[in-house]
Amino acid sequence: MDGLNAHQTEAAQHVEGPLLVLAGAGSGKTRVVTTRIGRLIDLGVLPSDILAVTFTNRAAAEMKSRIRAKKNAQVLACTFHSLGARILRESIHLLGYTKDFAIYDEDDSDKLLKTCLEQICPDEDRGFQKQIRMQISTAKNNLADSSETEGDALFSQIYALYQAKLKECNAVDFDDLLYLTVRLLEEHESARIEYQNRWMFVLIDEYQDTNSAQHLLAKILVEKHRNLFAVGDPDQSIYSWRGARYQNILNFERDFPGAKVVTLDQNYRSTNTILQAANDLISHNETRYDKKLWSDIGEGEKIGIYVAQNERREAEFIVEKLLRHMTDQQYSFDDAAIFYRTNAQSRPFEDALLSRRIPYTIIGGLSFYQRREVKDILSYLRMLVSNSDLISFLRTINQPKRGIGPTTVEKLSEQASARGIPIFTFCQEFLANPQQFTGIKLSARQREGMQTYVSMILRLREMRSSCKLYELISETIKATHYLTMLREDPETADDRKENLDELVGKAAEWEDEREAPTLQAFLEELSLRSNTKENDDLPKVRLMTLHNSKGLEFSLVFLVGMEEELFPHINSLGNPETLEEERRLCYVGMTRAKRILYLTSATYRYMWGGPKLMRPSRFLREVPSKYLHNYNPAVFEEEVSLSGDPEGFSAGERVFHKEFGAGMIVKSYHTSFGLTYEVQFEDSEPTRSLVAKYAKLQILNRSLN
Repeated sequence: MDGLNAHQTEAAQHVEGPLLVLAGAGSGKTRVVTTRIGRLIDLGVLPSDILAVTFTNRAAAEMKSRIRAKKNAQVLACTFHSLGARILRESIHLLGYTKDFAIYDEDDSDKLLKTCLEQICPDEDRGFQKQIRMQISTAKNNLADSSETEGDALFSQIYALYQAKLKECNAVDFDDLLYLTVRLLEEHESARIEYQNRWMFVLIDEYQDTNSAQHLLAKILVEKHRNLFAVGDPDQSIYSWRGARYQNILNFERDFPGAKVVTLDQNYRSTNTILQAANDLISHNETRYDKKLWSDIGEGEKIGIYVAQNERREAEFIVEKLLRHMTDQQYSFDDAAIFYRTNAQSRPFEDALLSRRIPYTIIGGLSFYQRREVKDILSYLRMLVSNSDLISFLRTINQPKRGIGPTTVEKLSEQASARGIPIFTFCQEFLANPQQFTGIKLSARQREGMQTYVSMILRLREMRSSCKLYELISETIKATHYLTMLREDPETADDRKENLDELVGKAAEWEDEREAPTLQAFLEELSLRSNTKENDDLPKVRLMTLHNSKGLEFSLVFLVGMEEELFPHINSLGNPETLEEERRLCYVGMTRAKRILYLTSATYRYMWGGPKLMRPSRFLREVPSKYLHNYNPAVFEEEVSLSGDPEGFSAGERVFHKEFGAGMIVKSYHTSFGLTYEVQFEDSEPTRSLVAKYAKLQILNRSLN
């Protein structure tokens, strides 16, 4: 028990009966868990009588390693799914399977489901299959069989056939590892008694992330001995979209009568300023156990808050502060991280880091310019400037599917090469006079598909000179029916659409900054960015979504894009439960910071394919000002809203310009260009003369916090 604080010691010394350890962020829970296991072994408990369940293989391996180092003992530490697989290997024969069953991965499961759909509803598309796959997974995690899925007869029929075919193949899918394990223990008393007797002491980490099946499995396993040691933090429950139920931890005392609760509230990671700010933020949630994190590290620096004029200025501010702290605190780039709500938000920060040659890496995802949907649309755009780009042609000719498969494409490219003409020119000539080309025969569908492709490219080329670049990209996305294709995978469609919207925004921003913008110059610049190679030996700034930040810690953290409809996300607004989860996600992000934390947002941002005035996130207002260092108080005190399209502004009115930011009308007058304003901007000494029809000023309504 050496080195444990009083609450940690109380938890580690617990032996019999259910115990819930409310382990706040950075409170040393892993040490408590391993110390408690060591104490059980010291009391004479056999290592084989102890079961520790985690949510990742990495966490399980770390726990086993620590116990082995402390006590030279081997305990079973595994994930829930590994535990299910172990139980099923021994006892699945009770459910009518043989013990040599196969575990199907996602690809195997999809192929089997496809055969079911071909039998029941052959005309449905791939998007329908993805939707059914998600529904089956949800049903299994909620322990519902095909007879319990009320209100959807077609789904019940598909689900029943899919499960029957799995059994016919003597196979289980990933969700079955929990679903069938619970069924086994519920339906067969002999198996239930065997496994209840096998493990007298059960420890479960990250209990707030358990779903219905995992929670019930835990209840069954400890029903006899009641020795459940659960560790978790409802304030860090951020995975409801995966089926996690934070209610499992809130209802722990009801589900396990006589349970003891110990709170670990001393944080060993962050400064008190960061922790107190996070405490005040999360206190706005109603469904939680109350606790207040504290630290003896010291008060530390105030949290920086900055509201930028636009997303580019936001990224520039962060890079400037990043470099300053590298110098002042002698931090490495490895010590810094940028957190955002959605993957699409990485783009401006990648651009800013690349422009300053700062190495970075994306955690849990691809760099923006390497994402499939971005590369697809950029390939279409390259076809608008070149007849000879074979790689872009190969990427786009059959996307969406036009019946022109790899064999046909290979013949087309070979003939074009043999004749010494560009591939796109060859397609035009082939369509004009197919008889002159031997060795290539296209079906009516293939010929129609090629004609559609060529006509679309030619039409988009005609638009180049008459529209803005961002408009051309939007039209390309529309003309290719790319969004329809994305909807074939409903699980990723929204994220991929957000990335395309961000590409449109990037084009608009890039065009505004160039005197003579061209599509070719835009593509050249993006090619240079996407071809930047990572040096794995260099320290790197980490970029990631807030969901991917859980379990990590950094000395310097930037939590960005803190605006209404972005964070909290638009999908959460109007729903108290999902809004509370968004706040928990903000709490998780803040408590990753060890020493320095910045919260930033933008007043003007390209979203959903167009420009939008943004309002600061409610989470910014929920952090008391005494913990904040405000880098632009005038901007932060304003709540920006669009109040129509006024014909004219009066002197003294406050307005917003997407490049110059907030300012005040000094006077208005008429020139040969029409209505003109003289505007005093906050970051500019002299006034600026702006023509109303070009400046696109928008009014600011002042609203103090």
